[in-house]
Amino acid sequence: MLAKIKSVFGRTVTAIVLPVSMMLLSQSAVAADSALADILASGTLKVGTTGDWDPMTVKVPATNSYKGYDIDVVTQLAKDLDVKLELVPADWKTLVNGITAGKYHMTGSASISASRAKAAGFTDSYFSLNTVPLTLKKNAELFTDWADLDKPEVTVAATLGTTQEQQVKKFFPNAKYKIIEAPARDFQEVLAGRADAHITSNVEAVKLVEKYSQLMIVPVKETRARTPVAMLVPQTDQVWINYLNTWINLQSELGFFDELAIKWQLSN
Repeated sequence: MLAKIKSVFGRTVTAIVLPVSMMLLSQSAVAADSALADILASGTLKVGTTGDWDPMTVKVPATNSYKGYDIDVVTQLAKDLDVKLELVPADWKTLVNGITAGKYHMTGSASISASRAKAAGFTDSYFSLNTVPLTLKKNAELFTDWADLDKPEVTVAATLGTTQEQQVKKFFPNAKYKIIEAPARDFQEVLAGRADAHITSNVEAVKLVEKYSQLMIVPVKETRARTPVAMLVPQTDQVWINYLNTWINLQSELGFFDELAIKWQLSN
């Protein structure tokens, strides 16, 4: 509606003034489109998780359940939201597509990358990873640093859809590389002798050498590609992003993430 109002300079001007009810309606309409509104209305938080990244997310076939750092994080989030948690099976190559298609409201931890940010949003980060190479113990004398792997006769594996898929091409331009599609994993190629090495996060590397006695972390002088991790969320859903960032900041102050890092033996 049109109204006569005084400007800050004292002059009377004509302006369009929206009723408060219309302003509130506009705000509520934006909120209603948010994943947060859907979660609260449905009483369920849907989280995409791969179940193949120890110790972050591990599927337990015997009970058809999941365990890990990520699972503890989203379990606490659902508790604080006072809703049920639904873990939705996902894989790395379609992790972002699951967000854009609305299959889940968010994912567990995912490495922040520019390519993923083209289609999905990220929360604030609450942890960081480094990339390390692994090989068989019998290759200990052959591979002692990054340069030893960057040779034409060497094959390095990575898993499709992970940040390591891009890193393997960047780190080893002279080597051959194999990109493995889930549910198969890159380390399985090394165990089977079809690849000389693979690269993964430092947190998974520790678990792999504990589980498979044949594997070892290549004793590189420095790790590479320190990368923050965060939750993947719908790119334009600022209401949901704001809520999650607030929750992350509060839990960080309470020491929640530090306690989980100790529980799951994560090195940051």
